[in-house]
Amino acid sequence: MPDPRSAKGPSKAAPQPKPVGMAEATGGDSARRKTFRVLGLPAVAALFAQDPGRVERLFFDDRMKEKVGAYCAALAQARKVYRLLPADEMEKVAGTPLHGGVVAVAPPRPVLPLDVDEAARWAAAGEPLMILDGVGNPHNLGAIVRTCAFFGINRLVLSDHGEQALPSEATYRVAEGGLEYVTLYQASRFVQTLRHLRAHYRIVGTALGDHPDPAAVLAGGQPKPAALILGNEEVGLPATTLQACNQLVTLRGSGQVQSLNVSATAAILVHALATSGVRRA
Repeated sequence: MPDPRSAKGPSKAAPQPKPVGMAEATGGDSARRKTFRVLGLPAVAALFAQDPGRVERLFFDDRMKEKVGAYCAALAQARKVYRLLPADEMEKVAGTPLHGGVVAVAPPRPVLPLDVDEAARWAAAGEPLMILDGVGNPHNLGAIVRTCAFFGINRLVLSDHGEQALPSEATYRVAEGGLEYVTLYQASRFVQTLRHLRAHYRIVGTALGDHPDPAAVLAGGQPKPAALILGNEEVGLPATTLQACNQLVTLRGSGQVQSLNVSATAAILVHALATSGVRRA
C-alpha cells in the first residue's frame, strides 16, 4: 500500500500526521462550495468504483488503512492528496463522528433537468419511474436513493416544490453509495410536466384515504409503466399534483399509527415498482 501520509511517498522520519482543517479537507473556500465530503466505506467504495476521477482528497483513520490501499495508490498516481489521520482530526475533517473511518472529498453528481422526450424513451423501454414532490429531509432523500439503488431503479425525479430536498453531504452519507448509481433529475413546472408524462406513464400518487392498494395498481402487464410519486413528510402531495395523477393509492397498516415515514413507505413501494416495469429490448 502507498504511504498513507501523503501522495509524495514515505518520509525519512515518519512524522505524526499534522492537523488538517476544513480548508485543506475541502480545498479552501472556493472548493468547499463545489465539493462534498463523502463519508463511510460503502459510499467511498461506490465513488471509486463508478467515477474515481471525481475524488480530490481522501482521509482515513488507522482501522481503514488496509481497506483503502488501492484508493491511495490511484490517488498517488493522479498526484492527489490522501492522508492517515488520528481520530480527533478525522472528526474535524468529516464534520461529524459518524464518518465510518474514511472521508473522500469530491464534487457531487449533477442534478439534471428532466427532458420529457427522454422520459418517453424510458417508458417505451418499459422502465418505471420514481418521483418525489416535496420530500424535504435530506436524510429521507438519501434513504430513498439507497432503496432505489438496491432495487435497480436508477433514475429519480425531483419536483420543483419549494421544500424539495436536493443532494447534500447528509444525503450522500445516508445513501451509502446509492448516489453513484441513481441519476437525479429535476422537473420544472412540475404539474405541467406530469401532464406531459401521462402520455407515456401511468402517474400514480400516494395519499391517505380510501384508495386502492399499491400492489394491485403497480402490478405489471399494464400498457404503460408506472411513475410513482411520494410527497412531503408532513402534508403529502399538493392538491395540484394529486389532480394530475391517473390514480391514487394508499398503503394500509394496522391503524395504530396514521402512516409510515416517507423513506419506509418508499422501501415498500419501490420494491413493487421495480417489479412492475417490463424492460423491452
